[in-house]
Amino acid sequence: MKLRLALFLPVLLAACGGSGGDKSAIFEVHANNLAYGSTATLLFVGSFVAGQSLTPDTPTCTSGTGVYSTPTQYVLKCTVTATGDFPVTVKTSSGDVIYSKTLSVPAPRVTFSTSKGNIVAELYPDKAPNSVINFLRYVQFGFYSQTIFHRVIKDFVVQGGGFKPGLVPQDGQLAPIPLESNNGLSNARGTLAMARTTDPNSATSQFYFNLVDNTFLDYKDASNPGYAVFGKIVSGLDVVDAIGAVPTTTVQGAGDIPATDVVLNSVTRDQ
Repeated sequence: MKLRLALFLPVLLAACGGSGGDKSAIFEVHANNLAYGSTATLLFVGSFVAGQSLTPDTPTCTSGTGVYSTPTQYVLKCTVTATGDFPVTVKTSSGDVIYSKTLSVPAPRVTFSTSKGNIVAELYPDKAPNSVINFLRYVQFGFYSQTIFHRVIKDFVVQGGGFKPGLVPQDGQLAPIPLESNNGLSNARGTLAMARTTDPNSATSQFYFNLVDNTFLDYKDASNPGYAVFGKIVSGLDVVDAIGAVPTTTVQGAGDIPATDVVLNSVTRDQ
């Protein structure tokens, strides 16, 4: 993302001997809320040469908007679109690089607080960006708070994200997302995936944890597209196993319902 900055500081013009590209014009860049899918704030600090247009380039941050400017500071807000290296460069109008720095964006992590303990999962936006953004949107507005794990099948899956106690549907679901199962990720033990109906592009809020290697759920071809994995447990696999071992019953004609509610108190984003 490139944004033209026209910053003028007459006092510095004489000291710098004109407007010819002072390479010390940017002293530092500070970042706040540098998290995947979030709106980051970048603060450019320095002494900007009079009459010189400066162009910050942040290729993994889009929809940038300048929100504040003084002769020595500039604040830019933009949406972070990738994890890993986060390069920032600043160039003069003639193309000279006067500043460069590489920051880092961590992979998003979330904590599932359940009545059996906590589960921490790392998400894979590089492999399943739509699924990750969709899930994080539900997390952001608290959709999963006080829902239940409504489907538990021993040595198969633990599923949640759609119902409150009493099998009452949770309100507020977003539009379905496109299936991202052909992403190289397997439904291995401990992975997190999107649940759906027989329609491949029907996933909304429901998710499941794989209790064992369920490779038959992986993408095979267009006629057997499988289910999209978008994360993996990094802590709390024993908690998922404990949920997977609870007694189940049939409620309202639906089987595999835990006989005693296993409550998902909340899902919160850690990074």
